[in-house]
Amino acid sequence: MRKLQNSELPRLTPEQFKANEKLPVIIVLDNVRSHLNVGSVFRSADAFLIEAIYLCGITGTPPHRDIHKAALGATETVEWKYFETTAAAVEALKTNGYQIASIEQAEKATMLNDLNYAGEKLALVFGNEVDGVDQQIVTASDKVIEIPQYGTKHSLNISVSVGIVLWEIARNTSITERTKV
Repeated sequence: MRKLQNSELPRLTPEQFKANEKLPVIIVLDNVRSHLNVGSVFRSADAFLIEAIYLCGITGTPPHRDIHKAALGATETVEWKYFETTAAAVEALKTNGYQIASIEQAEKATMLNDLNYAGEKLALVFGNEVDGVDQQIVTASDKVIEIPQYGTKHSLNISVSVGIVLWEIARNTSITERTKV
């Protein structure tokens, strides 16, 4: 086996990315403290053709050195919007027909491996590195999705969580049919 060079990979240009049909998924970051986490989320959103990222509260916004460092250019391809509060973002999303799903450990949560995603408009809320998704937002959500975990820790880094959830959603869709290289 030979490792492929970047030049051998079928990648979209930024213009092609913007022109491609996106998964109707918006990532909502609820008061995420780390700029590096924000940048990593941009990269994952780009990798899975996600519609947009909503940055809320204390969550950092581009341009910022650490966001750009982790995003590796994805801040130039992925649409994003800032909201002063996560509640305002959730309200706007509901008005536009999005189902709200907090990624959290909660009563009656749907395990990620049991999620049935059929391409509907979906907003995924990921929370603060210490406190998770604010209870007010969990309460306002249409559903809560939990990532099954089996070890001694009860949480994952937010950027890891985003990647896991997006992979699970993308693998159950026709994302490969959406890309026009």
